[in-house]
Amino acid sequence: MSPLHHHFQLKGWPENKITVRFWIIGVILALASLATLKLR
Repeated sequence: MSPLHHHFQLKGWPENKITVRFWIIGVILALASLATLKLR
């Protein structure tokens, strides 16, 4: 299976839970990348 979220669906996670967690991870990584820009 190519998209990562299908593996989580097969484990029984509802799609809303997967989507929210991906958004949270994306926001955390975006904030971390902005923080590294400010350090220069």
